[in-house]
Amino acid sequence: MRLASYDADFYYRDENEGSIIASLISQLRVGMDLSRVTFPTFVLEPRSMLERITDFMSHPDLIFGAEHCNDPEERFTRVLQYYLAGWHIKPKGVKKPYNPILGEFFRCRYDYSDGSKGFYIAEQVSHHPPVSAFFYISPANRVSILGELRPKSKFLGNSVSTTMEGENRVKLLGKLDDGEYVITMPNMYARGILFGKMVLELGDTCIAKNEKHGLFCDLEFKTKPFFSGTYNAIAGRVRKGQTDIGEISGKWSHVMDFKDSRTNQKRVLFDAVKDGQNVSPKWVAPDDEQEPNESRRLWRNLTQAINAKDMEAATDAKSAVEDAQREERRKREEKGDTHVPRFFELKDGRWTPRLSIPEDPTVAVKAVEEWIWAPAPGSPKMQ
Repeated sequence: MRLASYDADFYYRDENEGSIIASLISQLRVGMDLSRVTFPTFVLEPRSMLERITDFMSHPDLIFGAEHCNDPEERFTRVLQYYLAGWHIKPKGVKKPYNPILGEFFRCRYDYSDGSKGFYIAEQVSHHPPVSAFFYISPANRVSILGELRPKSKFLGNSVSTTMEGENRVKLLGKLDDGEYVITMPNMYARGILFGKMVLELGDTCIAKNEKHGLFCDLEFKTKPFFSGTYNAIAGRVRKGQTDIGEISGKWSHVMDFKDSRTNQKRVLFDAVKDGQNVSPKWVAPDDEQEPNESRRLWRNLTQAINAKDMEAATDAKSAVEDAQREERRKREEKGDTHVPRFFELKDGRWTPRLSIPEDPTVAVKAVEEWIWAPAPGSPKMQ
């Protein structure tokens, strides 16, 4: 079987991982960067990484209205809820989203039950190193989220580690005096690559902070000890300055709690078992109405082949996209051109939207819609 190329990615648990071994064992060296290692196409999740990021926008009710909370600590907790609720969504089996190609983008709209809307745009702004920039905004609900992911993977023997550099920057547009709520990402480990059962684990510590109010959370995603313990556990310490104000505990795949250190009262932050299915649907244009480098259209043949369980066709489809990307890169290099992202620009080391958001929510909705769904430069209309 031909193999598809692999870059740094997310991994998921699988029950049928045994046949991966033969395709890996001749390629891997401890400590090596995995940007050149090839994986079978049957480990691919049928969507792009740019779309996978939308999982964090699946439960907007957890953060909508946070600006109405008078207590800064409560607003901070609401932001933590939004962040923690995004991890439970995953496909069956060991699956990794497609690696976005340079210039690829994914866009969608959310139509909420109260008539308000949310908008999301993500773009692959760099290929070497890989960088995915993303932006979500719901003007009427006074929330925006801007961020970027810079994954780096290494082979560690019987596991693969993916260091997720980058951060989420949340703004409560009704409380701009709060400044940004900045949240980093945990690392990911795929255990059992060569022997044993393959399992995804989130591991190590990420940080959430709001410097304006001196609020911080050191959140540890715990990996399972070899002989005991449990999977998917988290533990966090919330503090204001140097004073502890609460603890987070539980499992990101099940129930997560917050216990106030001063009152000993406990509350549920998110119950993935009870509320995990209440995901806000997103509207995406039909494939035929998308642009050629829009994620679902770009990878349409690969997705169809994976869903049909035709791995040979899947490998051919993936190779066709990657070969076309290499040809585009060759042409740019011959002309001495550099790629210019369409939706984002680099300012002071951060990827930011090429749009100034109007303060008025109604005007902002119109401006965001026109920006995200404007025809590609040089195109009179959507292809």
